[in-house]
Amino acid sequence: MFATRLLLLLLLWSVPLTLLAEQYAANPQNYRALLKQLAPGDMLRLQPGTYRRGLPLHGVNGVSGEPIVIAAVDPTAPPVFVGRPGHNTISIINSSYVTIRHLVLDGANQPVDAVKAEGHSDWAHHITLENLRIVNHGNYQQVVGISTKCPAWNWVVRGNVIIGAGTGMYFGNSDGSDAFVAGLIEHNLVVDTLGYNLQVKHQLKREDVPGMPQGDAQTIIRHNVFSKLRGGSEPPMARPNVLVGHWPLSGPGQEDRYLIYGNFFYQNPTEALFQGEGNIGLYNNLFVNDFGDAVHIQPHNDIPRRMDIFFNTVLSAGTGIRVLPPQGDMVELMAPYTQRVTANAVFAPRPIEANAVQGNITARLSTVGDYLRQPLNPPGRLDLRPAQALTSTFDTQRLRRYPAWDRDFNGTPRRGGEAGAYSSAPAPAHWPPDLRRKPEPGGIFP
Repeated sequence: MFATRLLLLLLLWSVPLTLLAEQYAANPQNYRALLKQLAPGDMLRLQPGTYRRGLPLHGVNGVSGEPIVIAAVDPTAPPVFVGRPGHNTISIINSSYVTIRHLVLDGANQPVDAVKAEGHSDWAHHITLENLRIVNHGNYQQVVGISTKCPAWNWVVRGNVIIGAGTGMYFGNSDGSDAFVAGLIEHNLVVDTLGYNLQVKHQLKREDVPGMPQGDAQTIIRHNVFSKLRGGSEPPMARPNVLVGHWPLSGPGQEDRYLIYGNFFYQNPTEALFQGEGNIGLYNNLFVNDFGDAVHIQPHNDIPRRMDIFFNTVLSAGTGIRVLPPQGDMVELMAPYTQRVTANAVFAPRPIEANAVQGNITARLSTVGDYLRQPLNPPGRLDLRPAQALTSTFDTQRLRRYPAWDRDFNGTPRRGGEAGAYSSAPAPAHWPPDLRRKPEPGGIFP
């Protein structure tokens, strides 16, 4: 008898968890009770309907390779979670390896966040948010679509639509604590926010939390659409579309970097489109601002450090790319670091204000039609591909350390010696920059 039981146990241990996982059918009446039963590999399948009691993920933990999945039964008829006073709609506390897909989060203009890793959580890691639609979270500027306020790492934020929030995404804490590490933010559409479309806060130190990456890491922001054409706050509350802060100044994380590529930044009536400090690769992006500046590299909570700004196409009514020169105490601090501006195509009254420049194509904004195909059209018909090759001379050796450096905004392999976000090589597919999610051509993007 003992041998039989032992054999059964050994057989069970050899069965993959996926074969033991459960799929639960949920509706607005029973889903909260089912949440408490979820184990690694389980799926909670939500029926269409209106869900009014939030989605608290408190101590919900999958494991590597066996996440807990919470998703709509039918992505074309997504469940609608409605905001309620005093409770963030998706509240995350001490949870990990959880995937959430195909939900609508309607804030009902309540002063609550749509998704928040709460400040009293010890950690939240390996959280995947996919194809969420976040609306009516614009009660005031500090209401956020997706937010972390605890140590967080290995988040994937993909394919979400955030419309008219106070702030679209806000990762990390305002005082530099609660680091956001090794995130992947891709193919999202964030438009018409009061404040930032996206902000990643500066980091004072890397928290010593079990599982938190302590080696060099990178946060990737790619193939997103960020627009502040409508609804942004006026000064002094005006904000850039995207701002990224510095990494820890010493110890673990000080060599982390942002990889920001393949994004479409569109319009900001009161601020620049992008502002950054720390270690950054900013490349293969489109920047269009008919109101003012495009790219500001400047001290915020620390200083700009190692930066490469290359292969971008910039249309700006003010300054295209500005690297603010160090002043006062900043001169000595910035001395070991270089911010290189290489092989961009910039059309602006003041195209580039920087010291380390090479191989850029610059011209007045009024002449942009001589260089690009349809640069004055609205989104959807906008075409910033070159009318003819924007040939230049520059060294690519340093650029080769960045992923997809040799692919253009469309994912087309680059020809050598061309500036700007687009290659003049024939493209298998072209996405006209639009205020929609940027699609994922099969096999093109890494």
